[in-house]
Amino acid sequence: MVKAIVGGNWGDEGKGKITDLLAGESDIVVRYQGGANAGHTIISQYGKFALHLLPSGVFRKQVTNVISQGVALDLKMFFSELDNLTERGVPTPNIKISNRAQLVMPYHILLDKLEEDRLGLKGFGSTKSGIAPFYSDKYLKTGIQICDLFDDELLREKIYSNCKMKNKLLKSIYKTSEFNPNIIYNELINYRDRIDPMVCDIAVFLNNAVKQGKNILVEGQLGALKDPDNGIYPFTTSSSPLAGFGAVGAGIPPYEIKEIVTVVKSYSSCVGAGAFVSEIFGDDADTLRKLGGDCGEYGATTGRPRRMGWFDAVATRYGCMLQGATEIALSLIDVLGYLDKIPVCTAYEIDGKVITDFPVTPLLNKAKPIYTILDGWKCDISSVRKYEYLPYNAKQYIEFIEKQIGYPIKFISNGPKRDDIILK
Repeated sequence: MVKAIVGGNWGDEGKGKITDLLAGESDIVVRYQGGANAGHTIISQYGKFALHLLPSGVFRKQVTNVISQGVALDLKMFFSELDNLTERGVPTPNIKISNRAQLVMPYHILLDKLEEDRLGLKGFGSTKSGIAPFYSDKYLKTGIQICDLFDDELLREKIYSNCKMKNKLLKSIYKTSEFNPNIIYNELINYRDRIDPMVCDIAVFLNNAVKQGKNILVEGQLGALKDPDNGIYPFTTSSSPLAGFGAVGAGIPPYEIKEIVTVVKSYSSCVGAGAFVSEIFGDDADTLRKLGGDCGEYGATTGRPRRMGWFDAVATRYGCMLQGATEIALSLIDVLGYLDKIPVCTAYEIDGKVITDFPVTPLLNKAKPIYTILDGWKCDISSVRKYEYLPYNAKQYIEFIEKQIGYPIKFISNGPKRDDIILK
């Protein structure tokens, strides 16, 4: 059976822990989109890790970890992550990489940085990992696939052709030094022997696994509101973080995805620019940021402080709808135990009208939150393992959110470790 785990908000929902948990019952874990521009933080028996490209099953011996053709693969980052794992005592994981996966190139990373710097205050909050330029080349059909690494003539031709065009941009727009295609070529072929044993036809591998009845978990990065077609465009990512794209990115039939676990946060957070209706500032934001997550709310990839806000039922309901959620994993409920009163955004006011459907970006920019205030539970709930043992007000908060978003909450995460979980 194929199960998807995805984000219902802006990303940073705590998917890493839930993915690690579900990997325990999986044969295969698949990364199906995005690149090193976001991370999943996992605390395992080996310590705390921030994964950027590696699938979240790498801490499970029985799991085959797949990087599919939908991923933006930065080989330098990939091997750095892999080496970091083994240096810290993690057994070398079983990894398979699609021969059709495309490579993030050095010129993608530099152009991403140069363009974000050029935009200044009008930038999109890029992580400067090369993602937008990568996907631009992918859809311009000038990208370089893993399979190209094993054809010297083709690889050299593609690199030279791309550098010729990129160098015109560097010279005319950014006024900086040009790329040397020979250096890039030599850097890439140095990875060839090491990656060769991992490369295969992932679409064939996964479809055969489906026929064999394997348990397959496909994991997305970021969240529904960062989808370039349905999210807070243009402040989105450049690939689709929706479960529906899991079928495309992994090369499996869409009807094979039977369950879609959508992770949402008990409050809101966002890295990067764009409308964020329930955002809070000042001491309220600083306190929530400090207490949130395992070591505070800071991006797993960039280290940037996340923008903080109260739970947004309007945005979350929309995100869960886009994902096609079959069940919800509610994360970080333990963080809110310090509050006497907890606001929940249940509607927006736009030009004097109250709306409960998530609007397009120009209207979203004018939206003001309408809050319902709930009573807090004012105690530490991190040791609770059964739903019935939660404080009354904590259960009221969870059930209010469940009713607001209209999707069943199954998992409640109340701490950073694997077993800090309550089944509802």
